[in-house]
Amino acid sequence: MKSHSRSYDLLWLSIALLPLLGVSFMISVPAQDYWWYLRLGRDILEQGSVPLVDTMSHSRAGEPIFYQQWLSGIVFYLVYRTGGAPLTFLLRASLLGTAYGLTWRLMRSWVGARTATILLALLGLSTANNWMMRPQLFAYPLFLLCLFVIYEWQKGNSCLLFLFPLSTFLWANLHGSFVLPFLLAGAALMFGSNEWMKELSVNDPKSIVRAFWGSKKHQSMLITLIAMFIASLLNPRGFGVWQYLVFILSNPSDYLFSVEWRPPANEGWQMNIFFAWVLAFPILAAFSRQRLTLLEWILFLGFGWLAFSGIRYVIWFMFLLAVFTARLAGEWTNAFVDKPVEKINPRINTTLASALFLLPLIFLPGIRDPWWRDAPEIYELTTTPVDAVEFLKTREDLPGPLWNDYAFGSYLLFALPSRPTWMDTRMYSFPQEQWREYVRVSGGESWQEMFDREGINLLLLSRAAQPNLIRAVSSSAVWCEEYRDDYAVIFARCEAQ
Repeated sequence: MKSHSRSYDLLWLSIALLPLLGVSFMISVPAQDYWWYLRLGRDILEQGSVPLVDTMSHSRAGEPIFYQQWLSGIVFYLVYRTGGAPLTFLLRASLLGTAYGLTWRLMRSWVGARTATILLALLGLSTANNWMMRPQLFAYPLFLLCLFVIYEWQKGNSCLLFLFPLSTFLWANLHGSFVLPFLLAGAALMFGSNEWMKELSVNDPKSIVRAFWGSKKHQSMLITLIAMFIASLLNPRGFGVWQYLVFILSNPSDYLFSVEWRPPANEGWQMNIFFAWVLAFPILAAFSRQRLTLLEWILFLGFGWLAFSGIRYVIWFMFLLAVFTARLAGEWTNAFVDKPVEKINPRINTTLASALFLLPLIFLPGIRDPWWRDAPEIYELTTTPVDAVEFLKTREDLPGPLWNDYAFGSYLLFALPSRPTWMDTRMYSFPQEQWREYVRVSGGESWQEMFDREGINLLLLSRAAQPNLIRAVSSSAVWCEEYRDDYAVIFARCEAQ
């Protein structure tokens, strides 16, 4: 009977992941944090070390730089070099499938397969805007794995705690959110077990300490936290990874000029789902016979605060919100939605599940090309100036240095390293003053003075992001237009040619 129920769960899991994997194959890759990671991975493999100074831009050349996500760059580059766009998209789908599959498995602990599938669909719809090709993708399955380990630890199964330091080791070399497993484990240490509270003596505060640290569960989690910290130091810069974290969290360039650091607003249908879910959750908690544990409420409040302080944190909170919703709704959904199935055919279930897991592959770039002429672009062309860069490759005679749209800079770094950028999407690499000047110039203010001061002779501008600047440069006798397409315009200083 157990194998029968497993086949039934497998079928519903495949139904849950079918639309999510399909959508992941259709989301175009914006330049953002993708192309410069390919450049980083290539540089590391060619040089045999992680760069310590900026070698990608001419405006910050030689300045110290910290590439904490160096391992992500290597993985992205190796995948791209091996299989191009198809393998890259398959990597993204695999990471997302693992993360959302683990979420489904956690929800399945309290609700039936059908309800878990419905909740996962809502979760996927509301968080798909966080599926860009960037190092954060590697952190999603690690986060859910750590959450799964905490629930097992609460049940008395401490043998999986080794996954925490292992995840931390990988996380500290993949993405800057490596502090999150410490938040999970730290909350579990303080609020995850109330066995020690039974021995509390109001009149003897020392008994509180003895009871707390005398608990084997607390000892195991404390040892795990120590091992996690040691694991976080296993990176090319050792303790510097923590200094980098402090720098990123306090860097004004990110907060002022990157949208993802701003508080979320109820704009767009995905954020509508997020806000509606958050508002509905307290009502569900109030009327449910089930109760969240103290640890779950602490995680809800802590990650909820993070989510409302910055858009980049919303997805972590949504993973927790989906799991906690399943925990509270189990009694109702088991009675009305997840009624027992009388007949289960394991062979049919397994066959159908296998087919549904493979079905999204028809949307994979390379496979979809023969039958889908109007398929979404593989790369977001408004930020990935493929044709313009190909033109620049044929015109080495055009004078430099180059001033470029910052989003174009990411693709330039990888596709045309001989033309160092003035600005690119490595937000933290450039000081606040430089970002402010970039914004002014992009808007068409004081641009000629700045280009003269910096000795700029070549411009690669975005028609979507810099229309005012393009109009101003076009009307100047100092600059000659060399190239134009639907997305980019290239100017060169006339007298410099």
